[in-house]
Amino acid sequence: MRPPFRRNLMHLAPLLKTLAAPLVAAAFFVLAPMAKAETATCPPILQHTFPRLQDEKPQALCQYTGKVVLVVNTASFCGFTPQYKGLEALDSKYRARGLVVLGFPSNDFSQESGSNKEIADFCESTFGVKFPMFGKSSVRGPEANPLFKQLAQVSGTTPKWNFYKYLIGRDGKVVESYSSTTAPDDRGFVRELEKQLGSN
Repeated sequence: MRPPFRRNLMHLAPLLKTLAAPLVAAAFFVLAPMAKAETATCPPILQHTFPRLQDEKPQALCQYTGKVVLVVNTASFCGFTPQYKGLEALDSKYRARGLVVLGFPSNDFSQESGSNKEIADFCESTFGVKFPMFGKSSVRGPEANPLFKQLAQVSGTTPKWNFYKYLIGRDGKVVESYSSTTAPDDRGFVRELEKQLGSN
């Protein structure tokens, strides 16, 4: 003979199933619009996914929605390569205020011949780079990755060399583009960066 509490549970089972179905449905209808809303708030310029440099796992740029974003095409064997140090300093200094630096290695100027792993090792060991870096890709011309194609279309300019920079505001609009000669600590550049960061 079953214990009394087990008999009671068996009687309650059909009732619990009846109650559970509406709760599950309600949760779906609450969460689904939230997911759609999150996608809707991601600006078009960030609606791209790229492999992370270190392990090539896909990373959605929408995770940076609401931040000030600095997009830079990079290379390991360029006269401007020491800018890695300044970019890392920027990312570290302003991260808490909402800045994120995104690095996109490219061999478009024949100065990035290494594999993704070699690039990642170089960036970390030589300059201590911790800001997000993505797999090597093209940043100009017909083979340019989708983000740089969009940046070129919106800004009217493509990278002329390594360490070209695009500053994107919190609203997802391109604020300005900067040449390779604009160092990360350039006064005018930092002034505009701080203006975009505001008091957040």
